Amino acid sequence: MNGHFQEFEDQYLITMYDYFESHPGQRVRTGELASSMDVSPASATEMVQRLASKGLIDYEPYKGALFTDSGLVRGKMMKRRHRLAEVLLETLSFEGDIHETACRLEHAINDDLEVTLSLLLGDPVDGPVTFGTEMPEPSPEILQRIHSSKSKIQLLHQLKVGEKGVLDGMLMNDSGKETLTSLGIKLGIEIERSESGYMFSNGSELVCSPELSTKLLIRV
Repeated sequence: MNGHFQEFEDQYLITMYDYFESHPGQRVRTGELASSMDVSPASATEMVQRLASKGLIDYEPYKGALFTDSGLVRGKMMKRRHRLAEVLLETLSFEGDIHETACRLEHAINDDLEVTLSLLLGDPVDGPVTFGTEMPEPSPEILQRIHSSKSKIQLLHQLKVGEKGVLDGMLMNDSGKETLTSLGIKLGIEIERSESGYMFSNGSELVCSPELSTKLLIRV
């Protein structure tokens, strides 16, 4: 039950962060939270009081709720993890409900996985294209880990001209993989970025679309 309550609390903080992005420094009324969360006003008030008792928000009856410093840190972190999950699903060409699925995935992302996803996705500054949102900045601790990481896996578009790597993964469906395989492009092949595109060790040259270049994992 503790895990369930934590997830529910975090969902309120994410909703609070949505409001904070468009109305920074302003209080959000419990009625607005209730509407966004699709719960009764009484339930929203109860949760707001619970979060206030933990020092995550400042609540004034009839005026509404406002993040405390620690609450803003937590809400921003959870919103970042939600949007990282959305970008990942979009990169994978996920055909289900990206937002709803990300709502479930966000609670499974810890610090280690946040760092890994940030590196894998190229430390995006924007949220998913589908929703046109910004990516909240990582915490100072996560940012330091991203910058100091020795990870050797990156997306194809991150290769600089003249750099080489080995194709280590394809984030696409079977049809897409079969198309590349028919061109002699398969896992384990060496790739070098040129001025005009990408050169493969089998002599093939490929001009990648921006979409395709974010779906190929390279080990450097």
